[in-house]
Amino acid sequence: MGIPQSLKFASSHEWIKIHGTKAVVGISDFAQNELGDIVFVELPEVGKQVKAGEACSVIESVKTASDVYSPLSGTITAVNDKLTDHPELINEDCFGQGWIFELDLTDPSEDNGLVGYDEYKQKYAY
Repeated sequence: MGIPQSLKFASSHEWIKIHGTKAVVGISDFAQNELGDIVFVELPEVGKQVKAGEACSVIESVKTASDVYSPLSGTITAVNDKLTDHPELINEDCFGQGWIFELDLTDPSEDNGLVGYDEYKQKYAY
């Protein structure tokens, strides 16, 4: 799977791609693999303000349900409505069509322990 090198990762296995004050968020390949077949995604509410590390979405799989946390603080500006009818997009393309939500960042320089792909990969050895 091609991992965009511009992504940053949270220890809770979300990825974030930052473009200035905007960002796109999803879960890592490691996370979707651990969850197994995803059957439902509870999307966050557009307009909701979230803080870094705050749970804002839920993913249900055949194995379990798992919270999705916002890697950085901001306001949710869009959600991936395709996931309502096709939650399996996260399993099929977690770094592309399986994105979950977009944020308008409060502080784009906020770090909260995000790491680059190489460090994330070493930590979780996948």
